[in-house]
Amino acid sequence: MRIVINLLLFLAILALGYMTYASIKAPINFKQELDKRERAVIQKLNKVRDAQSIYRDVTGGEFAGSWDTLKTVLENENLMFISIVGDPDDPNFDPKNLSRDTTYKPAIDTIHAMGINLDSLEYVPYSQGAKFDIAADTLTYQSTLVNVVEVGTDYKVFMGKFGDPAYAKYDKRYDPNKRIQFGDLTKPSTAGSWDR
Repeated sequence: MRIVINLLLFLAILALGYMTYASIKAPINFKQELDKRERAVIQKLNKVRDAQSIYRDVTGGEFAGSWDTLKTVLENENLMFISIVGDPDDPNFDPKNLSRDTTYKPAIDTIHAMGINLDSLEYVPYSQGAKFDIAADTLTYQSTLVNVVEVGTDYKVFMGKFGDPAYAKYDKRYDPNKRIQFGDLTKPSTAGSWDR
């Protein structure tokens, strides 16, 4: 009988030890996974923002409102480069010797040089194929017509099993319904929500 009681006490101690370990390990695992996934999404959004910036240079100020439009323009259109020859800071500078040289290069060359893959740009990391939401528009801001863009997704899209609101107990700022994005359709900004 004493052996059975000792065995039961030993098993109870093991169970309590495991429960203590699991209760400590769960928030650590969540935080590591949140950081890893959030970093990957921010990195991808920064690439999308760079692609939108090049698109804007090609189109003269507009942003792409769809993934197909963004890809088509960046794959087929050219970027304009203007070189100014002459140095106004030179004491021997003669304004008559100032000249401009305009050249055009395919936008896709710049995209490739920046390490941007247009084929996978729209897909949210860790999401099993979900795409970022993308929208572009124009609005009147301080009496001026401006182009605006917004690209992003909800945390629950890329957090997998951690997309449950119950995980907020490990991080009070965590909300799976919160968006991570850059840009804003209500004002001219391409700042990321992670920059704030």
